[in-house]
Order: sequence, then structure tokens, then C-alpha cells
Amino acid sequence: MDSKNRKIYTLIFTLLIMGTLFTGCKKENTYSPPPPAKVTVNKPIQKNVTNYLEFTGITEAMDSVEIRPRVEGYLEKVMFKPGSFVKKGDLLFVIDQRPYKAKLGEAKAQLAIEISKLNAAEATFQRMEMAYKERAVSEVSVIQARADVEVAKAAIKSAKAAVQTAELDLSYTTIHAPISGRIDRNLVDAGNLIGSGENTLLATIIKDESIYVYFNVNERDIIDSDLLNGETDSSDIYLGLLNKDFSHKGKIDYINNRVNPETGNIQVRGVFENSKNSILPGMFANIKIPEKTVKNALLVPDQIVGRDQQGYYLLAVNSENIVEYRHIEIGDLIDGMRVIKSGIKPNDRIIVKGIQMAYPGREVSPIEENSENKSPKTENQSI
Repeated sequence: MDSKNRKIYTLIFTLLIMGTLFTGCKKENTYSPPPPAKVTVNKPIQKNVTNYLEFTGITEAMDSVEIRPRVEGYLEKVMFKPGSFVKKGDLLFVIDQRPYKAKLGEAKAQLAIEISKLNAAEATFQRMEMAYKERAVSEVSVIQARADVEVAKAAIKSAKAAVQTAELDLSYTTIHAPISGRIDRNLVDAGNLIGSGENTLLATIIKDESIYVYFNVNERDIIDSDLLNGETDSSDIYLGLLNKDFSHKGKIDYINNRVNPETGNIQVRGVFENSKNSILPGMFANIKIPEKTVKNALLVPDQIVGRDQQGYYLLAVNSENIVEYRHIEIGDLIDGMRVIKSGIKPNDRIIVKGIQMAYPGREVSPIEENSENKSPKTENQSI
């Protein structure tokens, strides 16, 4: 074999050896399942909680007065700043007084005339009596003179009444605040004719140092809570506005004496202090009334409570680290924690983090945290 052929055979042999080596090193691809998802679990918190009856209502001012004119005339002055606080007796409106001053002068003049007529009638009566004693006039003349005196006295009473009426009408041209409170804007501007054939509404004053809330309670809640007998755990009630911050505490001061047969509700009124004027009349109100205390109630963060077509639910991890779907019945919301009436037990491990990676029936890798010492970060869940 010459040198050229030897090199060719050597190259072929080398390639065969290398091919064999590469073929022997190649591994076959196989499926490896992903590791279980990591989730954070907590046991429910146990503590005594108070159940509340919840209602909705409308706030209303304790005192409210509509300012309307009692006499007709042109509005001359508006004496207040819209939206300001006014005191009882403050001057609010002035109506043109000139016509009423003229009427008062006329009434006083008429009174003076009637007094003069009485004096003349009395003098005539005295002369008639003296003449009758001397048989100078008939008895009929004396009777007529006495009647004239009585007519003059009656005319004076009528004139005095006219003076009082004119004085009263003149006083009505200045309109004063009947109560202390906050006044709204003037609904009529100066220069307009008011009280002509109608009781023109000029403004409204409300006294809101304390405020009412009217709400309706249905028959079942009346029976279950013994509300009418005052047997709730506390006589206090709590008011929350749209933010549901129930920081306003008040009391029930009125319950209607009958149930509306058409709605099955009874009207109840609560009164709340409003010294800071933070509650305005006409606001939508949420009312909570303490009903009873439940011992060792189970609570979980409200954010982890899910909802689907079957209702509310939680995801729990069993002893084999398998995710379980728990249908639950929820209760009140207390400081961000939701009371769970049924569906879980005190030692259940509830998923509070990593919920998006947890599916019922699948295995997870749970990380336990002590719910009594730490409030875990939670997230919304859905299935």
C-alpha cells in the first residue's frame, strides 16, 4: 500500500471512530414534570366578634326651617352671606317698608278720630242725662246718646286692632332667623316682588349640630334582634357614609308604632352628634346595630375570599399538600378581616399568597406563616 492510500484509509478510520463516539454520547429526551407551585398558607384567626345588623338610610337635619315672607312687597335687601352660619334673631331679609309705614300712619290717624268721636259721644250723653232730669228731652234721646257712646268705644277697639295689624305687617317686612343654623343661598334676589299670591321660598336654615338618620328595619330583623324590647348587646348604633367608616356613634331615639303592611318594614330613627358638620342632610347612610357576640369566630383576610357562580369560596391545602376548594358562608367585615360562618375549620391551612398558581386537585409546596403574629400580604383570587 502506497503512502497516498494509507492516508486515505487512516482518515476514513478516524471518521468512523469519531462517529461512533458521538453516537454513544447522545442522550434521549424525556419529560420532567414541573415542581409543585409554592404558596403561602395561614390558619384562620380565632377571636370573639360582634355581629351587626346593617341597614341603609338617609340623613336629615334635626331642625329645618323654610324662610317665607308673611307680607307682599318688593325685596329690598339680603342681609346674609349664602352658606354662612346665622344666629337666632339675625336679620336676613328686608322688604320695602314704605307702604306698611303709610298704612300704620293711616291706622293711627283713624284711631285718633275714633277717640275724638268717643269724647264727643260721652259729652253728648252727659248733657242728655242732665236734660232728661229736667224733663227737657225724652228718654229715647238718652238711650240713643248712650248707644252712641258704646258705638264709639267699639270703633276705638277696631281702630286699635287696625293699628296692631299695621304694626305687625310692618314688623314682617324685616325677616329674622327663627333658629340658629346654617343657611343656604338666597333663592330670590333684591328687587323682586315676593309674596304676591304665593308663599315665596326665600331660603332654608338647618340646624345640624346633631343629625337624624331614618332607616327601615324588616320584620325578621325586628323579631330576631328584639329591637323593640331594647335587648341588643348595646344601645349604641354606628353610622358610616359612602366610605363605610363607621366612626360616628349614636343612639336610637324613635321607633314607629306600627309596621308598614305593604313593605313589611318599620321606620327607625337614630340621632348622631355632628359638631364638626361632617354629615350633611340628604346623605346616603349605612347603619350598623350591634346584635350579638360570637365567641371564637374564624376570620381570614377579606382579599383572599373568592367568588364564583356557586358563591364565596377559599382555597385550602390538605395534609397531602393538595389544593382543596372550600365553599364558605361569609359574615361581617372587621378591620379588613372577613368572618367565615361555615366552610372551614380552625386548623385548616388557607392559601393567602400564590393563589394564582394554585388549582383545586393539584399539589403545591406550602410555606406556613403564623397568622397570629403576622398579617400576610394577600391577593385577589379567582377560578
